[in-house]
Order: sequence, then structure tokens, then C-alpha cells
Amino acid sequence: MLSTIAGSMMSVVGVTFSMTLVALAMASGQYTSRILRNFMSSRLTQAVLGICSGIFTYCLIVLRTIRGGDEGAFVPNLAVFFGFVLAVGGVGVLIFFIHHVASSIQASSIIASVAHETVQAIDRLFPKQLGHGPDEADDDPPPRLLTGRKWQTVLARDSGYIQSVNSAALLRLAREQKTVVRMERGIGEFVVQNTALVSLGCENPPDTETTAALQAAFSLSRHRTLEQDVAFGIRQLVDVALKALSPGINDTTTAVTCVDYLTTILARVAACDIPPSHLYEEGEMRVIAIGPTFASLVAESFDQIRGSAEGNLAIMLKILGALHTIGSLTDKRTRKRILLREAQCICEIAERSLKFTHDRIRFDEGYACVRTFLEKGSVA
Repeated sequence: MLSTIAGSMMSVVGVTFSMTLVALAMASGQYTSRILRNFMSSRLTQAVLGICSGIFTYCLIVLRTIRGGDEGAFVPNLAVFFGFVLAVGGVGVLIFFIHHVASSIQASSIIASVAHETVQAIDRLFPKQLGHGPDEADDDPPPRLLTGRKWQTVLARDSGYIQSVNSAALLRLAREQKTVVRMERGIGEFVVQNTALVSLGCENPPDTETTAALQAAFSLSRHRTLEQDVAFGIRQLVDVALKALSPGINDTTTAVTCVDYLTTILARVAACDIPPSHLYEEGEMRVIAIGPTFASLVAESFDQIRGSAEGNLAIMLKILGALHTIGSLTDKRTRKRILLREAQCICEIAERSLKFTHDRIRFDEGYACVRTFLEKGSVA
């Protein structure tokens, strides 16, 4: 019986691996390869593989203790019974895993999972502010004290995407050097080896120790993550929407779902104070950072989807509704003007792509409502 359980558990492990690979292939082809990391990091998949492998190992250990023969025969009945219980539990785990895979490859589950991680990143990143300036508006102009300053460039040691930046380290280095540190590449951007990574506002080039410390403040890797990169979560949803709107798939419902969850993300952003790009310490500007702005996140969310939605009334109306919802959650005039410009861009596409009068009437009614709402809040 133990031999049968051990063999069957290894078969279950093989089935689990096969189902995971099939799910990865289907998700990559149907949606985008960028969501594969969500499947690969699934704790449930890891737990199922670990449980089945553990049962197999347990059975081997118990088999090693069994002795046969007329003299000195020994069979650990309690251990064998416990192995039987584990086998029944393993079958239940396999059934649950099959249900999990069937649910996890659905478009709504994938989109909701990415949106949930992105919202968590927003809640984690935006409330934290290292250094405060007199004005933390999204469109702060560059300080005039930078005019005529000489900049010393620090080069990147490796090529890769910037996953995270240690802002506290940059502030400390700027304070110690009594100067200003300016980021040349932002989080999520790709930097090439031996190109500008950060600049130091001083007359003489920084020493080797300072250069190494500045380079160490940037974490580079082969891929982007959501650790400090909110735009990457938006990018994944946009990719799914673009794939759904492609002529080969033409899945408007999935694209609408993506817009719904993009609305959830931007609604959370609209209610937050995005940290300023100029970081101060004791009244002195120390760091010029490159970070997300409300305008950049809105553009990342809707620009490409808008371009692929020509003639698709459902997507156009859904984006207009999203702009109305996002605008209702912010009192900042600058942000409502950004949303209004986005609505105007959608109107331009509708004018040249909607062929039927009925569709134009429906769009014009929705656009007029959104424009009136946003114009009221964007008037200076």
C-alpha cells in the first residue's frame, strides 16, 4: 500500500506540473507574458507541490523501516495508517488545485489579481514621503536655484530595469556632500550599462566611495516588479486590454473589465497625494527624483487603449465613465484638467471612427455629461 501511495503521489506531482505549464501557456497566449510571474509566485501551487512531494518522501521513509521474514518481522501499522490518511488528503488537495487552476486562468481573476497588487503598492508607496517641500503639487516647476549648476554624472554599473530606489540613501548622500542629487532614470525605466544613472550637483567629480554608494541606491534587474513601480501594474492591465482588442481576438468584454479595474487603480491614486519630485530636508532641496505623476499614470492607463478603440462604442463609453468616476474622487483642479483633456482625445477619435448616427448620439450624450462635470471642477 505504501508503494502504491508513493507512486501515485509522484504521478500527482507530474499532473500538477503539467497543469501549471498548460495554464502558463494559455495565459501567455491569451493575455500577455507579463502576467506569468503572478502564476509562478502562487503560494497555492507551491503548497500543492510541497504536500505531494512530502507524502512521497514520508512513504519512502516508512518503507525503509519495514522488515519481512519469519523472524523479526516489523510493520509500523500506525505509520502505515497515517500514510493512508495523507494519501486521501493528497487526493483532496489535487481536486482543489484543479478547481484553482480553472478559476485562476479566467480573465476576470487575472485582471483582479493584478489590480489588487497594484492598489496595495499604491497604499504602501504614496503615503510615505521622505522630505517635504513648500508645495507638493504634481506640476511643481524646477527650482530656480539649479540654474548654472554644474552636474557630475554617475554611470550605471549594469544594464536592466530599475526596480527600486533607496530615497533615504540619496537624501543622506546629498546631505553629506552638501549638494543636490538628480535622478536621470526613474523607477521602471531601462538603463544601459555605462550610461547616466544619477547626477551630482558639484564642481568636482565624486570620489569612488560616493559613486559606489549612489549606484548601490538603485536596484537593477532583468524585469520590472511592483515593489515601487505602480506603472508596471497598470502596464499589465493595458497589455491584456490591447490583446483583447486586437483583430485576432476581438474580446471587448475583457477590455471593458480591464478598464473597470484601471478605474479602481486611478481612483485610489486620485485620492492620494503623490510624493513630490523635489525632496527637501530642513528647507534645503536635496533630491530631484523621477517618479510617477497623476498625468503619467492616466496616460499609461488610457492612451493605448484609446488608440485601439476606434469604432468601439462600448470601450469609449466605458472610458468616459471611468474619467467621471475618477474626477469625482479628487478636488484638485490640475487633475480634473488632465481628465478633461483625456475626454477630449476620446471625442476626437469618436468623431472620425463612429459611423452610425445612433452611436454618435449616445457618445455625445455621455461626453457632454463628463465634460460638464470636469469643467466645473477644473475652472481656476
